[in-house]
Amino acid sequence: MKYFVKTSDNTRIAIEDINTEAEKTILFIHGWPLNHEIYEYQLTFFPGKGYRCVGIDLRGFLASDRPYKGYDYNTMAADIKKIIDVLKLDNITLVGHSMGAAISIRYVANYNAQGVSKLCLIGAAAPSWVKTKGFPYGYTEEDVIRFINNSLNDRPNFINNISNLFFYRYISRDLLKWFDDLALSSSPWATTQCLISLKNERLFNDIPKINIPTLILHGTHDEVCPYEFAKYLNENIKNSTLIPLTESGHVPFIEEKIKVNDNILKFIENN
Repeated sequence: MKYFVKTSDNTRIAIEDINTEAEKTILFIHGWPLNHEIYEYQLTFFPGKGYRCVGIDLRGFLASDRPYKGYDYNTMAADIKKIIDVLKLDNITLVGHSMGAAISIRYVANYNAQGVSKLCLIGAAAPSWVKTKGFPYGYTEEDVIRFINNSLNDRPNFINNISNLFFYRYISRDLLKWFDDLALSSSPWATTQCLISLKNERLFNDIPKINIPTLILHGTHDEVCPYEFAKYLNENIKNSTLIPLTESGHVPFIEEKIKVNDNILKFIENN
């Protein structure tokens, strides 16, 4: 089932809602510069295990509206709250990847995890995507500015170069093309505005506010969000479990989909 939910600024967020009669729900938040279809191997797995799966396109991506404003984490976290409220979701597992994981952390911090009982962070762009004085991991601000300029001047080439960074192991040319197509379906404006947010946002103060069980899945060969990010999260989220994925880069839910799906399933079913 596909439909839209309107946010507080009348932006329509596209929803794909699978197995709506199931009692337990998993809400998937994609990362930059993708959309909910990147979770293909989860959206075809978990419904068969008895779960309702809700995949959303963040504002500016794929089928959602493409407004001029609202690409900061607070606004996108508010969009998630609106979806949870409108769909009357409760006791859900919130799964976020990359920037989507960062936005999921902001949601939990801003709204005291309303409606969410468990959190899963995959390749999280947190606590900070860029290096800071006390956190020497990730890109520099100059790197991200270069990314923005490359996107504005030759977005197809920029996306192709970024896509190659996402994967650790060999993948087929067809899968890489599919991945590029997903990324290029995004609004060019949203693509650059989210890069600005990734450059500017910090989650150091949000992370200690997470008080729900948290599963951290992270590829040890991740070049987009270094594995040190995951270690920081594990050390600073009280009730967290870190599972290193040794055959993955930034998209372990594709490269090690069976292991990722099995670990998420165990996490959800473990009371």
